[in-house]
Amino acid sequence: MRRFFEWTVGHRKLMLVIFAVLFVVCLVLQNTVSVNYAMDEYLPAGTHSTVSLEVMREEFASGIPNARVMVRGVSIPEALEYKERLAAVDGVTSVMWLDDAADIAVPLSTMDKGTLESYYKDGDALFTVTIADAREIEAVEGIREVIGDSNAVTGAAVSIADAMSGSAAEIQIITVIAVLFVLAVLTVTTRSWAEPVLVLIGIGVAVIINNGTHAIFGEVSFATNAAGSVLQLAVSLDYSVFLIHRFEECRAGGKDAESAMTDALCKSASSILSSGLTTVIGFLALVLMQFGLGPDLGIALAKGIAISLITVFLFMPALILACYKLMDRTRHRSLLPSFKGFGRFIRRAAIPMVCIFVLLIVPSCLASNANDFLYGSSKMFSDDSRYTRDTEAIDDIFGRNDTFVLLVPKGDTAKQTELSTALKSLPYMNSIVSYVDMAGAEIPPEFLDEATLGQLESEHYSRMVLAVGVPVESEETFALVQQIRDTAQEFYPDEYYLVGNGVSTYDLKQTVTSDMFKVNTVAIAAVVVVLLLMMRSIALPVILVVCIETAIWINLAVPYFAGSQLFYIAYLIISSMQLGATVDYAILFTDRYRENRAELDKREAVVMTVSNTLASILTSGSVLTVAGFLLGIFSSNRLIAQLGVLIGRGAIFSLVIVLFVLPGILMLFDRFIIRKKHKESREATVK
Repeated sequence: MRRFFEWTVGHRKLMLVIFAVLFVVCLVLQNTVSVNYAMDEYLPAGTHSTVSLEVMREEFASGIPNARVMVRGVSIPEALEYKERLAAVDGVTSVMWLDDAADIAVPLSTMDKGTLESYYKDGDALFTVTIADAREIEAVEGIREVIGDSNAVTGAAVSIADAMSGSAAEIQIITVIAVLFVLAVLTVTTRSWAEPVLVLIGIGVAVIINNGTHAIFGEVSFATNAAGSVLQLAVSLDYSVFLIHRFEECRAGGKDAESAMTDALCKSASSILSSGLTTVIGFLALVLMQFGLGPDLGIALAKGIAISLITVFLFMPALILACYKLMDRTRHRSLLPSFKGFGRFIRRAAIPMVCIFVLLIVPSCLASNANDFLYGSSKMFSDDSRYTRDTEAIDDIFGRNDTFVLLVPKGDTAKQTELSTALKSLPYMNSIVSYVDMAGAEIPPEFLDEATLGQLESEHYSRMVLAVGVPVESEETFALVQQIRDTAQEFYPDEYYLVGNGVSTYDLKQTVTSDMFKVNTVAIAAVVVVLLLMMRSIALPVILVVCIETAIWINLAVPYFAGSQLFYIAYLIISSMQLGATVDYAILFTDRYRENRAELDKREAVVMTVSNTLASILTSGSVLTVAGFLLGIFSSNRLIAQLGVLIGRGAIFSLVIVLFVLPGILMLFDRFIIRKKHKESREATVK
């Protein structure tokens, strides 16, 4: 490895040119990467709702209804005028209203009450609208122009449009504040005014290269777009800092800059690689999720950390050697204390903290698994957002409704009539719009106008639009989805297709809950194996993983005791992410403890280790904490915001356990940890 680092240092100008070219190319490429905001598109390809949606798109020009529009205080003729105006909006493919479900020429008092009040109630009209994919922003803007601010529009397409409109500004704010915070932290924790700038340049190059290489996938998820860069910044920050500190130590020994850099790379490679590999593995565990949002985020973050590692070993040495004289000229005294007093406090408090830690393990584990979970995107927006206000306004008048679409083989109208009758007997079924419900089984298709017929019949299938009185996500919704599937299965065994937001959410729940055990088990096992190879100890990997896993359980137990709902996807992602991102703190502390034990007894080794590592651990931990909370504060997407809060809070719990609990555990298990180390030290002394 030394030869490789010597070659790298010797060709540092080439490294600067290569990374400069990569930076420029990726800066351009990152603008070609699209962002996907639709959660249901990340369901596995073989999921029933995914297959159903593909079939419907092949058979029908208009897709699944994905918006509800409410217009207040209108008569029937006025509502019909609004329907025409909504249908003319660019991006809208179809609009359904009362006239599609019933004969509006008859008195309203003679209509079925459930059908009537699904579309028209006390002078307020509710339209079911279908908006084309990738046309959400212009369509929603057009709809809002038609209906004005006093009316309301909600639905999956609206949530996508609002998320797309707000995310860019939010990401810019988060990034700027995160960079300023990193700059402030590095200014305090480093000993040169130039060093923070060099570290940020290195991280910035790695982040841009990572974002640009997303182009090989074509698109990324909204989660990756919102959180990827700031998390890469927070997690990989300490790699460059550690290399610079090693370089300064080697130069202090009297070596020239090139030799000192080669030595610094050799001495820091093991620690940086062990930290980087455990982080990469923690993120890569998300690839095992069937739900595509996990692999999308996991690959992006793992790729980002890998690129950060490559940047640290190839680009940063060249950058540091080009600027080390500037670092010398801007040198200043340390702004941090020695922390030995804090280390002595930790030594006294260590064993009591271990006792508290042991008492928390089981309750936190049980509480973390007993949360009230959300699975879909129905509650993605904050309570004060326009989307939430419009949704509540519509729900207050028409109830929490959803629209499903059921496709059945075309032809047997008698069987379709029986199916429609059976479906109408199900709870929460408000109305059904279909060929047999509009025209009757005995009416030939040619008696319907072509536009209406095209929405209800294709070459192979008949389409039944089901208005259901349930929200997008609830236990009642999930039960109704299963009842509809069971009923359709009786009439058309394995020949029907059911789609809808509630249907996708039901399948999403089944998918993500089955991912949990697999993802966590592989993440933990992989991290343990890496630590076994790096530390050559059986006890240490177990100790470190138990410490961080308990921090994860405590983090996830907070929503349970607070009585708040938790997005299951955030719950699943944070379990691997916190392990990968914060186990580095435990590795750094343990490695330095073992070094100090070669010369000091275990109690003094704890004091010295706290003094040696506290600045580095707090630098990395505080940046990850702030990055997480910035996502929580500024993101209008509640899933991203909640994931950010979990990241920030998880970093705090990991820091507390590493600084207050791990020292006591290391002292208690000291003879299992340092026996081999002492033996090697004694043998070296004899020689």
